[in-house]
Amino acid sequence: MRLVVARCAARYSGRLNAHLPMATRLLVVKADGSVLLHSDGGSYKPLNWMSPPCALAVVEPDDEAAARGVSVVWQVQHTKTDDRLEIELFEVLHDSAHELGVDPGLVKDGVEAHLQVLLAEHIGLLGAGHTLVRREYPTAIGPVDILARDASGGTVAVEIKRRGDIDGVEQLTRYLELLNRDPHLTPVRGVFAAQEIKPQARVLATDRGIACLVLDYDAMRGMDDVHARLF
Repeated sequence: MRLVVARCAARYSGRLNAHLPMATRLLVVKADGSVLLHSDGGSYKPLNWMSPPCALAVVEPDDEAAARGVSVVWQVQHTKTDDRLEIELFEVLHDSAHELGVDPGLVKDGVEAHLQVLLAEHIGLLGAGHTLVRREYPTAIGPVDILARDASGGTVAVEIKRRGDIDGVEQLTRYLELLNRDPHLTPVRGVFAAQEIKPQARVLATDRGIACLVLDYDAMRGMDDVHARLF
């Protein structure tokens, strides 16, 4: 990755036309060929950019640009369209290149798979006396996240979401309909578990006899002692 801090101006032409007046900006040239212009603000979003596939050519300014103080021009041409980004550099304040290697990508905490593992380990959150039958219990329309037994031996099907909405309740409803056809399981009651359950989803679940359980991800993995809270 190449990082350049420079006083520059830019023009974008093609599907749209845009112009950036001269200012000090960060120019980022990535290994995939993309070129981005950032200001010291606006969060993560660049002011302008060219996505790959594209080619970067560094050329000398013409006489008119040189008279305005331009020292070098970057011409970034998209290889499949007429889109073109032209950056005029007046003064380069920093120029460096860094080998970042292969990035493993973002690993999200609290995704549904993590919540499923943690709830299976803390099956007592469903209520005293509950025991785990299995995770990913198969049905004809897909696996139920958790199948458990309550203290009286009744079957409990649990659907887990990070954000619980109406679609999740509908999904659990379909699972319950199938599971209750199995004489070895019926009657099966449902639990809709999520880190956050939307009010509309809670109303629909309650109307269908489905219990709701809000999951505290940090507490489940031992990062937060709920008993030590003041409120």
